[in-house]
Amino acid sequence: MSDRDLFRIGPLRTPYHVYEGDGTRPIQEDNVRVYFDPDTFVHVPEEVLRWRQEIEDEQRTQAVSGAARRWNHPRFALETIAVTRSDEYEDPIVELRFSPTDYFTFLASQQLDRSLEEGEGAGLTLREHYLDGADPVTVNGFLSSSFGVNVIVITGKDNKMLFSRRSATVGGNAGRWNSSANEGLSGKHDLKDGVPDLFGAARRALREELAVQEEDISGMELLSFGMDTRRHQWASCFRAVLADLGEGDLRDRWSHGVEDKWEHSEYAFVPAEPEAVLDFLLDPERIDLWSAASPSFFYHAMVRTMVERTGSPGAGRSAVERAIAPAVARAAAKGPSGV
Repeated sequence: MSDRDLFRIGPLRTPYHVYEGDGTRPIQEDNVRVYFDPDTFVHVPEEVLRWRQEIEDEQRTQAVSGAARRWNHPRFALETIAVTRSDEYEDPIVELRFSPTDYFTFLASQQLDRSLEEGEGAGLTLREHYLDGADPVTVNGFLSSSFGVNVIVITGKDNKMLFSRRSATVGGNAGRWNSSANEGLSGKHDLKDGVPDLFGAARRALREELAVQEEDISGMELLSFGMDTRRHQWASCFRAVLADLGEGDLRDRWSHGVEDKWEHSEYAFVPAEPEAVLDFLLDPERIDLWSAASPSFFYHAMVRTMVERTGSPGAGRSAVERAIAPAVARAAAKGPSGV
């Protein structure tokens, strides 16, 4: 996959590939078709299974010694993803097929730059053997043993977009600016009618990380799917509008306690306007502190917001695109030090 296929805004370059969606129209819940066989664990090569066992043994030793440890838990591996269109209106239809996996398999599969010692891939890293030169959509499912659900929040009272910074203690993207809330699909929490529930996981992310309850959400839409090609992790992007809440309401609520408050160290509420959002994304002091996927999420959420305001997909997206060049110029004028 060439750099031209990866999301970028001016000097902000990411390893994220947008697979489906541009923010102009939502992907309806009925058009997300999920398949899951709970009885067939994702196929994992023997050598990677040994890496997984190393992780399990290490975590057991950590537990016995009283040190901090990581807990294994059920997850979903994305085996296939495909996009089609409806016959009449050409609405997007996304089909996802998952197999069971677990967190330790995910950790083992994330050792992408570890060399294989046996078999036809001996001497090559996991990345070189399975990913380099391959279509990321068609690679072995064990490499996709995590699926991220991300939500961008818009407050209705004061028209602000919420940016969250991951704490130093989280497992992924520690210290980086990220979506308002995010969760990995969980085999324990996110099953509905026997299949993984992306919309339910998005609501769970809002509740656990931001203390936003279902009755607070006046609208939630799925906007896009994509992949962090550096870590080979799939993700989805939702936008949630909280019509009756503003920055002050949320900060007051957080002071009362949040289920997973430890996952974030900082929040920023930015006016939900193309110029303000782009300035925040491109600020030289912050430009190297983004998670791989989050700039695309905020772009898609901003496009969707402008589509609603203008009443036109074309006009909405153009309003954001026109704001990019001036924002890039403002960032350049600040210089690399941000002053």
